Amino acid sequence: MTIRVVLADDQPLVLSALRLLINVAGDIEIVGEAGTGTQAVRLARELSPDVMVMDIRMPGMDGIEATGMITSESAAARVVMLTTFDDDDNVYRSLRAGASGFLVKDMALDDLLTAIRVVAAGDALIAPSVTRRLIEEFARRPEPGLASGSGLGPGPGLGPERSALAGVTEREREVLTMIGRGKSNGDIAADLFISAATVKTHVARLFAKLGAHDRAQLVIIAYEAGLVVPSSAGELEA
Repeated sequence: MTIRVVLADDQPLVLSALRLLINVAGDIEIVGEAGTGTQAVRLARELSPDVMVMDIRMPGMDGIEATGMITSESAAARVVMLTTFDDDDNVYRSLRAGASGFLVKDMALDDLLTAIRVVAAGDALIAPSVTRRLIEEFARRPEPGLASGSGLGPGPGLGPERSALAGVTEREREVLTMIGRGKSNGDIAADLFISAATVKTHVARLFAKLGAHDRAQLVIIAYEAGLVVPSSAGELEA
């Protein structure tokens, strides 16, 4: 099945490079290109692509604002953010807007194709370095949980029952721990010697049981439940 993609970037040279890269992938098709956030929102509505590859810095409406509009209008929308600067504010704002992936433009070319495929399959591409930042950010907050104003997603606050992981099975707890450490569904499947389909089932059940709307929220829940903690060296421990 071909993955339908819309590219959004205000730099023609970047669009050309992305087009050349993606056109060599037989399973990915570019169905539209935008130079502004406003155009990206319009194309998302008109074309309903499987994945949007979105630059952050664009004239007028930036990529993060556009992503927020796109994901608020369609729960199935999948967006990979593409930026020159891997700064914390962009990471947090992108995830709050509903992005499913975050890449820097100095990435290896194959990383973009991988990201598109991973996100199109319904997974999220949250690199361990980004996961570490999320956890360290919440470790500094005086009040735990999304209810204290994290803004990461539209879901309800984290109540005491979530911190206790009520109703979560031991296997689901293992999966949640690995999500908290930034592992993809493929990594989790390999580590636990189970199929990718089984991992997706566990993740879906975690979403339902914990009331989470995205993978970023599961990361925070894993931290708040004590399944994953930042060590003094800044790495993640489980």
